[in-house]
Amino acid sequence: MEDQSSKDMKSPAQRIDERIEELGDWRGQMLSKVRSLILQADPEAVEECKWRGTPVWYHEGMICTGETYKNAVKVTFAKGATLMDPAHMFNSSLEGNTRRAIDFHEGEEVDEEAFKDLIRNAVALNQSSRKE
Repeated sequence: MEDQSSKDMKSPAQRIDERIEELGDWRGQMLSKVRSLILQADPEAVEECKWRGTPVWYHEGMICTGETYKNAVKVTFAKGATLMDPAHMFNSSLEGNTRRAIDFHEGEEVDEEAFKDLIRNAVALNQSSRKE
């Protein structure tokens, strides 16, 4: 069994890789795909693991989280309520004033371009907030 100190020495990217592997099913595949799209949309995004290993992506502020549940991979955008969503990707956490989320379910296709646009818009929002 791995001790806590060796776990702490792993990079966030390594910990996310392990999480994807641990899932071992469609959720791992979906989380891997989401991660890839985030990094394609923003190669400067910084990965972290928080809250019991939840992947989190940052660029001048939080972009989104990637949570896994039994029936969904939930990508929660920290400032999603402020983002334009012309493709209507947001389908969860719609009632809040700040966050919005996308629940991806087994067998669903990801609108890759619309998702990457949301990531780029989230980064642009973080950058504009920093300049104020």
